[in-house]
Amino acid sequence: MSLFRRKEAEPVGGSKLRAVLPQDSKPWYLTWHLVKLNLILLVPLVSSASVGYDGSMMNGLQILTQWRLYFNHPRGSMLGLMNAVYPLGKVVSLPLVSFLSDRFGRKAPLVGGLVACIGFSIMQGMANNFASFVSARALLGFSTSFLSQPSPLLVAELSYPSHRGKVTALYNTFYYLGAIFASWCVYGTVKLESDWSWRIPSILQGAIPALQLLGVFFLPESPRYLISKGKVEEARKVLADCHASGDFDSPLVDFEMKEIQESLAAEATALSETSWLDLIRTPANRHRTLIAVIVGWFSQWNGIGVVSYYLTLVLDTIGITAAKDQTLINGLLQIFNWLVAIFLGAMMIDRFGRRALFLTSTAGMLVSYVVWTALSARFSLTKDEALGRAVVGFIFVYYFFYDIAWTPLLQAYPVEIFPYTLRGRGLTVSYIASFIGLIVGNQANSSAMTNIGWRYYIVFCCLLVLIFILIWFLFPETKGYTLEEIAEIFEGKKVNGNLEAADDDIEVKTRNKNPALVDHVEHAR
Repeated sequence: MSLFRRKEAEPVGGSKLRAVLPQDSKPWYLTWHLVKLNLILLVPLVSSASVGYDGSMMNGLQILTQWRLYFNHPRGSMLGLMNAVYPLGKVVSLPLVSFLSDRFGRKAPLVGGLVACIGFSIMQGMANNFASFVSARALLGFSTSFLSQPSPLLVAELSYPSHRGKVTALYNTFYYLGAIFASWCVYGTVKLESDWSWRIPSILQGAIPALQLLGVFFLPESPRYLISKGKVEEARKVLADCHASGDFDSPLVDFEMKEIQESLAAEATALSETSWLDLIRTPANRHRTLIAVIVGWFSQWNGIGVVSYYLTLVLDTIGITAAKDQTLINGLLQIFNWLVAIFLGAMMIDRFGRRALFLTSTAGMLVSYVVWTALSARFSLTKDEALGRAVVGFIFVYYFFYDIAWTPLLQAYPVEIFPYTLRGRGLTVSYIASFIGLIVGNQANSSAMTNIGWRYYIVFCCLLVLIFILIWFLFPETKGYTLEEIAEIFEGKKVNGNLEAADDDIEVKTRNKNPALVDHVEHAR
């Protein structure tokens, strides 16, 4: 296992990238083409906010008397169904979205998903019975996959090379922007006496997609997708505009073009264009896929599901039952989460590395859950208000540790460990594992919190120990590598730069799929 615990000396190939980066002392925020690129990347980055809105909104709606009365006080399995149909819709649509984003590009499904989310949010807000509300939520879940699958791919594949780690990690931190928006929308409508107290937040679930739709047409297509389809000059233009201020002859653009072309050519000899079996065909891909499943499943089964969708039940167990107090705690928690996830999570991944943050995060969550469980058990016996306030404090402590790794790396880590040909499918596997975990959790968490209260927390204390062990033995460090170079960690050999021995095989297989790509690889060499 020494491969996974190697000292973080200079990564293989890191000096090659640094050699072609502009030797400019100006920071990125004083470099116009990088400012423009990062502003454009806000469009896919904000997709995570559309997903984050839902969990916080459902937490808030459960607090509202008007919502509970309108839907006849849903509890247990009925409440679980309301929450579960949203991720269920995602699971159904993800394989389709993965196919579309590989076949037609990252932008096309994103645009379709934005339009659908706006329409189904209005349907949700205008629901007149339980069935129509649940149907709208299922359709919203189906539609948001068209945002959440291609968006992190676009972010990773368009980002400036030296910014990729941080920018990709920022993607899931925007989950909390949506959560903040939702929680304060509910807080603002809590005093309304009519059904509009819950209809307004439900309709506003389409507000963020509407803003994204205004900016999506300024967003370029992924250069890796363009090269894979033989549109090499179009890809060069995207890289030149985004990374080199329009300089087609920039050494950085030449380096990126050659690296991407050679990587895609190598993948063409080893992978099928369409088979999902490629995810488990080789030891390296089985390792990648196992990591994707672990990250996805345990992102929901590390204790977060209890407070992300059922905060009101948690607060009920410690005596905080007033709607105003619960909505206020929910709103403050989301602001706290976003700040921690950005400044102590995403901004630190290139300083401390992915593996170190995952281990620190999981260990901290374990300690927090143990203390939280002990305090909740004591409160159940004494009803001491001070203990109840301490539990609230440890919910914040738990989220602090969750946010430094599991928030920023939930998509960023799976996206970067897979090669281009498998990147969409690998992310889809991680998402499916996450949403199946969420579906199971939404059914189990509600019933367990209702029936056994704080004792349910013991399950997550045990699971966090297991998660720490899995990370220790299975998660390699990817800090400092380009997207194409990360393959070296898993394959155990050079992938780029040692292709000459396989030239004939590459040309035969690749020319059949994409003659233009082979011609341009030869030109790049």
